[in-house]
Amino acid sequence: MPRLLRPLLGAATAVLAVLACTTPATSAPSASAADAPYDVLVFSKTAGFRHDSIAVGTQAIRDLGAANNFTVTATEDATQFTTANLSRYEAVVFLNTTGDVLDGAQQSAFESYIGAGGGFVGVHAAADTEYGWSFYGNLVGAYFASHPHIQQANVKAENRAHAATAHLPQTWTRTDEWYNYQTNARSTARVLATLDESSYTGGSMGADHPHSWCKTYSGGRSFYTGGGHTQASYAEPAFRAHLLGGIRYAAGRAKADCRPETGYTALYNGSTSGWSQAGPGSFSNADATLTSVGGMGLYWYSAKQFTNYSLKLDWRLAGDDNSGVFIGFPPSSDPWSAVNSGYEVQIDATDAADRTTGAVYTFKSADIAARDAALNPPGEWNTYELLVEGERLQVFLNGVRINDFTNTDPARSLAGHIGLQNHGTGDDASFRNIRIKELGVNPPGGNTTVQAEAFSSAAGVAPFTKAGANGGQTLGHIDPGDWAAYAGVDLSGVTSLRARVVSGGPGGTLQVRTGSTTGTVLGSVAVPNTGGWNTFADVTTTLSGVPSGTRDLYLTFTGSGTGLFDVDDFTLVRTGGSGGVGPIRGLAGKCLDVRNGATADGTQIQIQTCNGSAAQTWTVTPNSTVKALGKCLDISGGASADGTKIQLWTCNGTGAQNWSAQADGTLRNPQTGKCLDVSGNNPADGQAVHLWTCHTGANQKWTLP
Repeated sequence: MPRLLRPLLGAATAVLAVLACTTPATSAPSASAADAPYDVLVFSKTAGFRHDSIAVGTQAIRDLGAANNFTVTATEDATQFTTANLSRYEAVVFLNTTGDVLDGAQQSAFESYIGAGGGFVGVHAAADTEYGWSFYGNLVGAYFASHPHIQQANVKAENRAHAATAHLPQTWTRTDEWYNYQTNARSTARVLATLDESSYTGGSMGADHPHSWCKTYSGGRSFYTGGGHTQASYAEPAFRAHLLGGIRYAAGRAKADCRPETGYTALYNGSTSGWSQAGPGSFSNADATLTSVGGMGLYWYSAKQFTNYSLKLDWRLAGDDNSGVFIGFPPSSDPWSAVNSGYEVQIDATDAADRTTGAVYTFKSADIAARDAALNPPGEWNTYELLVEGERLQVFLNGVRINDFTNTDPARSLAGHIGLQNHGTGDDASFRNIRIKELGVNPPGGNTTVQAEAFSSAAGVAPFTKAGANGGQTLGHIDPGDWAAYAGVDLSGVTSLRARVVSGGPGGTLQVRTGSTTGTVLGSVAVPNTGGWNTFADVTTTLSGVPSGTRDLYLTFTGSGTGLFDVDDFTLVRTGGSGGVGPIRGLAGKCLDVRNGATADGTQIQIQTCNGSAAQTWTVTPNSTVKALGKCLDISGGASADGTKIQLWTCNGTGAQNWSAQADGTLRNPQTGKCLDVSGNNPADGQAVHLWTCHTGANQKWTLP
């Protein structure tokens, strides 16, 4: 989609005097006195409407600084925006600024400050500032549009792991001036709180009305809150704690996952429907928070198994405690089933390297340096993302990747149930906002599909929420010279790229590189105007000189004009399609198995715990046969009725032996249009597979070699 205008350097503005220098302050509630000392600049220059709350807001920040180990310098002097002066501060607060408050040189200095890792906090009218400076607009996240009269409203705390909102109830009722914004910040920021427009009059953004959010941008950190119009706001303990959390995040003292987030389904956000306790102990459930009681047990989501997915959850330890998140285990009332058959992502920062926070317990240590840099201490909330793609697990802590593990054990799988450990009396762990996004499977061909907005780093581009996009977002705002990087992509066997694109603009060229934004171009493809910003199309290009193994992949963009095109996703295509030799994994991580390893025609096909035997070693030919023990996977009698037996049979080239892997994870027989299915959705060893009408349930999803 077309982006905001490039930075426009405004005329020099009048200089106002410094209001206050670094100042000690009176007492205030202390939430984080243990933070390493830091310095904050509060900037409140106005070139438009001036809020009468600026003075009390400044004093409130001074109070917070005195109680929480940071110093405060307050100014309305824009000449303080020099590279040298800004480098003194870990965070800069724009407190109810309005209009054009910085000239071109001052804007450049601030851009350099953010690019060097600086922090920005925008309070209320910070969104009513610098409309012609696109860097600032992207940094603050959204511009002011309008507001109704001051009144009471309900604020919904959507993210209760961030330091700015962790202390809030799910519904925070208060009085303030409630802003409507020109755009929805959700496409580029992690929304922390929204406004419930049914609780007041004058809201114009509908059901999704962001009120506070955080993001990373151009190397720095940004936090914005729409609250803070009234003088009374700054006397409210909850609002002061909200402001303090935003300052701590911007200054790098509190860590958070501020990547944009859409498309997740709640598994737990107060309701325990679908959850079961295995073994001793339990979890209490209060304030949409699960807290461990006794153990050693497992609270597991018994309603469904998952194959390829992004699981996110917020967790907190009370002290030096122990817990973990289990994945990839079969259904069982025995908590040791998860230990013996699945994998645990540990939560215990003081344990040994292979069993500390972020480790795949006893299998692979986390990157300890990256983990330590991303970890909030006991008493504060952290966020995990467990990204499961086939047999690859990536662990993200507060948005930072700290582990990358591949399962090679034929007796285990990453597919299956998920659960939370209650380790034992005295090991106190809490969990919030457990949510999941199912990713389907890689398209037929063993190919790898990447959501383009899921970049690891980028310049110029940003996620854009769009109807019709796979995953709900595209990579948008693409201009010439922009780029996006994707860390740790397996390029082995890749021969071409297919991209799903959309453009109502001039179009341009997409280039594929490795190593850096100036690395050798492996291939390029022209992206046309597709007929509009809601008309998607596929473009393809052959790639040459592709290195094998895991590399950092770069998409770079060229063209003329601005707003060239969006990229929805791209697929790395491998020669030979899904051809491969190895196990076929299905329900509960079990393997497709020839019963008793027999080779007689008519032998029943079943699922069985993976064991690496010849009876579980399948040779898959794309859109053709699936073979084991020298014979073919076959539909008995070539019938099409639900429940028809699936068997081993001498290969004969008939349609009853033709199988095609689908993008939804099913293995389909084109002749009947029906799917390979585990009978009764029963994960027990020896359970037969049969033919059944396709419904994409867990018992019809398969991971091919």
